[in-house]
Amino acid sequence: MVKQIIPANYREALSLLNEEPYQIIAGGSDLMIQKRNIAGLPPKFEKNLLYLFNLKELKVVIKEPSQIRIGSMTSLEDLLDHPNTPPLLKQVIAEMASPALRNVATLSGNIGNASPAGDSLVALFLLDAVVVLESIGGIRRLPIEEVIVGPRKTVIRANELIREIIIPDQDFTKVQWVKVGGRKADAISKVSFAGAVNVKNQTIQDFRVALGAVYQTVIRNRTIETTVKGQTVSALKNGVKTALAKFEPLIRPIDDQRSNKDYRKQVALNMIKDFIMKI
Repeated sequence: MVKQIIPANYREALSLLNEEPYQIIAGGSDLMIQKRNIAGLPPKFEKNLLYLFNLKELKVVIKEPSQIRIGSMTSLEDLLDHPNTPPLLKQVIAEMASPALRNVATLSGNIGNASPAGDSLVALFLLDAVVVLESIGGIRRLPIEEVIVGPRKTVIRANELIREIIIPDQDFTKVQWVKVGGRKADAISKVSFAGAVNVKNQTIQDFRVALGAVYQTVIRNRTIETTVKGQTVSALKNGVKTALAKFEPLIRPIDDQRSNKDYRKQVALNMIKDFIMKI
């Protein structure tokens, strides 16, 4: 039988994790489903459990001059209600799960779960989020794209915790979020899209696109984005086929119970085109 440990504070959690491996659990909205058992039996956890959701030190949202810091145990519902949460992230969270689940689910849980269909990850990739990892040995700060390396795969070490997520302040003239699923909310995405652009004097200063559920990780390609910066809006719209041709090879979805790869690919390309044409 696995042990279930509730540390009294963050430092105790780091110490415990340094002594032996644990399955870290926050709200459990992903893990309890993944580890579910037949009716009447407890979930099938193989490792001892370390519960962190009670740690008040990690339930913070701190606004600084050039960034916002989100503690790893801050619930999605708290972020939805917080005045300093980036507007795009609020849009995404509003269409995630149900209010009951949002009260226990966290961004760090989505990061640790590392699902290609994780809606919050699309926003975090787009917003240049940095994940702060901490162990007894020290702190690492990594861009989110370096943390998530594949489906259910991260570079988080066995003795590390996600301490916080940092999102830099950013200036956009337009952001767009689109989720395609069986329902508007409380459903896993078939395809998800986030786009952001900053336009001054009809010239594109910043351009970003992120896609979920169409590859092993969230897709965001900075090389393509760089080719768009400096173009006029009209030039980008007139060359939209060229832009789509650059994204097309990156979009490699799979067939599964929610959708098929051909549908996903076409929808993803349509989302990019729609975003560009609405700039």
